[in-house]
Amino acid sequence: MPSPFMSNTPRRRRRRWPWVLAALAVLGALAALGTYLIFFQEEGDFSNPNAEFEDTPGAPARKKPKPERFKWPIYGYTPDRARFLDSAVPPPKKRLWAFKRSKGLIEFQPVLANGTLFFVNNGGTTYAVNANNGKRRWKRKVGHLNASSPAWANGRLFVVTLSGTITALNAKNGKIIWRKRLPSRAESSPIVLNGVVYFGSENGTVYAYGARRGRKVWTYHASGAVKGALAYSNGNLYFGDYSGQVTAVRAKDGRRVWSTGTSGRAFNRSGRFYSTPAVKFGRVYLGNTDSFVYSFVAKSGQLAWRHKTGGYVYASPAVASVPRLGPTVFVGSFDGDFYALDARGGGVRWQHESSGKIFGAPTILGNVVYFSNLAKKNTIGLDVRTGSRVWYFKHGAFSPVISDGRRIYLTTFRTLFGFGPRGAKKPSHKKKPAGKKKKPTHKKKPSAKKKRAF
Repeated sequence: MPSPFMSNTPRRRRRRWPWVLAALAVLGALAALGTYLIFFQEEGDFSNPNAEFEDTPGAPARKKPKPERFKWPIYGYTPDRARFLDSAVPPPKKRLWAFKRSKGLIEFQPVLANGTLFFVNNGGTTYAVNANNGKRRWKRKVGHLNASSPAWANGRLFVVTLSGTITALNAKNGKIIWRKRLPSRAESSPIVLNGVVYFGSENGTVYAYGARRGRKVWTYHASGAVKGALAYSNGNLYFGDYSGQVTAVRAKDGRRVWSTGTSGRAFNRSGRFYSTPAVKFGRVYLGNTDSFVYSFVAKSGQLAWRHKTGGYVYASPAVASVPRLGPTVFVGSFDGDFYALDARGGGVRWQHESSGKIFGAPTILGNVVYFSNLAKKNTIGLDVRTGSRVWYFKHGAFSPVISDGRRIYLTTFRTLFGFGPRGAKKPSHKKKPAGKKKKPTHKKKPSAKKKRAF
């Protein structure tokens, strides 16, 4: 007999699958969010207040350079590539000369030694120009394509090319002393230290050649193309590469000291380093195509800070301790803005909006920092303390100026200009007209007949 408590009506089962699907959807969304945060989202600015920093107690007394003996021997002026001349060079007031006989693009600024400017145009022709009057002293074809500055040392000029060569020239006459062929192209502006030439190449090889005869000393193989120049400080060479790595190697033997990624993008997916580093205050500073400017501790490679701009940072920075601001990094970006950043923490001290695109490196001359805008095709000088404009020139392209402490030399697309202070005399190119030769006068002795009797 069936129990009165039992029913013949079948029990309804609750449908659980909608809840399962909802839970799976939530988990999927969370997984997608986590994947995005880990793998795709770019990280923002970063600053480590405990990162080692070596501040200098004070700026040394400024010395007035003698233009005839002055040397700006490498791209960036000093081995640390800081791009800073601590000399009271006022903004130029007078154009002295213009050298326009280079048919190719001049992408990189010249070097200077003993009154002569040396540069290589995009077509691979090296020029020597008199810094006083802009007259050509000699020219020499060294390759078919170039995108770097030469280096001067002990009367020799060293040039690397995208044709895949390193050439040593006699700086007085341009004659080739030695030449080495490379397995890949090179556009890393060389540096010469203690009789050794150092530079990088597109296949990631960093070379050290003896400056005298071109004997290979050592090579180091990086994980990506080394297009920027190598900076030197305290026995080490520093460079970035196209894999996003920054590396320090010993100049003596090429052994790696440290190598690190940028962390500029999540999961160590970095952009590329075209920028030449500047080493100052115990730090390494350089820009990246991920739009960040980076600072690493020079001894260890520890990331000290990064600051995000609005575009690629191809430009090499200029670094100095300047009045009012102290240690400061100056650099431009593809967003058209020019930045003055705190060298210790990476914060913005001031920012100058110029629109356009800043491709090349700036130069600090005393209290003025100069940069060119590639899109606007002009050159601007800013007060390092405030960012206010103090000088303007309607022409410009990449890395604009160098100086001998008195004159300023400006590089544009195809022309090299010489500027001087107010009152500077323009060199005379006119030949003095040959004077008429005076006919010698021979006085005839009076004849005896015409002698007057007394």
